[in-house]
Amino acid sequence: MISEPPGQRGDIEPELDPGFEVSEPQALTSALVFSSPHSGDVYPRRFLQRTRLNSLQLRRSEDAFVDALFNGCVALGAPMIRALFPRTYLDLNREPYELDPRMFEGRLPAFANTRSIRVAGGLGTIPRVVGQAQEIYAGRLPLEEGLRRIEKLHKPYHARLSALIDRAQLNFGLAVLVDCHSMPSAVSPAGGLFSSHGREAMAGAPKQKADFVLGDRHGASCATVLVDVVEAELRSQGFSVARNKPYAGGYITENYGAPAANRHALQIEVSRGLYMDEHNVVRSERFEEVRAAMTRVAAALAETAASRLVVLRDAAE
Repeated sequence: MISEPPGQRGDIEPELDPGFEVSEPQALTSALVFSSPHSGDVYPRRFLQRTRLNSLQLRRSEDAFVDALFNGCVALGAPMIRALFPRTYLDLNREPYELDPRMFEGRLPAFANTRSIRVAGGLGTIPRVVGQAQEIYAGRLPLEEGLRRIEKLHKPYHARLSALIDRAQLNFGLAVLVDCHSMPSAVSPAGGLFSSHGREAMAGAPKQKADFVLGDRHGASCATVLVDVVEAELRSQGFSVARNKPYAGGYITENYGAPAANRHALQIEVSRGLYMDEHNVVRSERFEEVRAAMTRVAAALAETAASRLVVLRDAAE
């Protein structure tokens, strides 16, 4: 396990110094890179003092235990990067400056994106709401604090993720980013543009919730052959699978997925009901079973990525 070097204590909350960890394999043998941006559960004291919600209400927005579900990838020769802070504090699956002016004391900088649909829903880079539109904060935040979170946590995480992807492509001729997430099992996918999960829900979603949703931004972020392999492996293990509905991928898949340049990004959403008690945020008796299934998926994906010509041919079409 490699933690990023500590920064200056005056620059960041002491509980989040460092803000993320990278697990490196003993030998780098795979073009895959795994990212878990929403599984962090370190809540800074000052944040808890400002919120109007209790700890369990906040924790229900985590992609709880997702990093542990997928960390079998490290033994297969692929690195994993995971955030230590929660998504309610800072959302790494957003642009750096998707900010809601209603949240801050002071005027936002001109470069801030205040008009995105995610900001309108209260789900910007620094979220305003969780769950069923529950307000996180009791009052407005100092603008300098919001900007500091972005500078000290969002940008370093993405710089490190980008470096891992660059290294994979340099070593193997291509890179495959697996963006690891979870989704509530009881949320209706057809309930509007936003579910309580906090990511975009696409229109025309299936009525029955799938066990897994694979997001490749409708083919724009990942070669189809790679998505096919993941879906086939999941179905062979008895799971139900959907593609892009209701989750097609967010900022991470959009930003890093470029199949024509041999850089692929696939979002995997796991239904929380498969592996945890969602109400109490604890692992269920099926956790190890689902974790083993994710390791088999990673192995199948790694094997296909190693067949470089197949992937390159698919990406060039």
